[in-house]
Amino acid sequence: MAKSLVQEFTKGLWNEIPPFRLVLGLCPTLGVTTKMFNGLGMGLATTFVLVCGNILVSMLRKVIPPKVRIACFIIIIATFVIVVELLMQAYAYSLYLTLGVFIPLIVVNCILLGRAEAFAYKRAIIPSIADGLGIGIGFTLSLAALGAVREILGAGNLTIFDVQGLPTLAFHQIFGTSFEPFAFMVQAPGAFIGLGLMLCFMNIVGKK
Repeated sequence: MAKSLVQEFTKGLWNEIPPFRLVLGLCPTLGVTTKMFNGLGMGLATTFVLVCGNILVSMLRKVIPPKVRIACFIIIIATFVIVVELLMQAYAYSLYLTLGVFIPLIVVNCILLGRAEAFAYKRAIIPSIADGLGIGIGFTLSLAALGAVREILGAGNLTIFDVQGLPTLAFHQIFGTSFEPFAFMVQAPGAFIGLGLMLCFMNIVGKK
């Protein structure tokens, strides 16, 4: 049992890491990763919704009629997205403004609906939690890594933590004052280039 739970958790950290292995959730991956902190915020919000959604779907799997299961999954996911949205408005309003429309768009993120359909609807609560945590953390790390690459190359800085009212953790001018940032990396084209580089790196490491 313990070995099975470990496998369900760790698969999302490498073998089934959403953006780079399953190639899912690309909309927020491309849209919010201008900074590492933005990627962390979106990833953690998605992880919360994913885990809570998996738990509730697993609890109700014997009650939800098969013919309307997709509609029920969307309602469950939307409920937790509203919870995340309200929490971010209350405690991380600057991040909420930065992420903008991508927060409510978590509802239609194919990762969440896919895990509910493929896993939580067929499994018990504990494995569903392990699955949600693994996939969510893998997604968070992916967004943070891509955000870090884009921010370092595009601005020469790295913002790890930046919530209003709390100390900011950021590194400025990482390559020195003479470094000329690649400004396009924090724009839309840079998202595709950064994602392509990350996919290339993952494929090379995966083959080795």
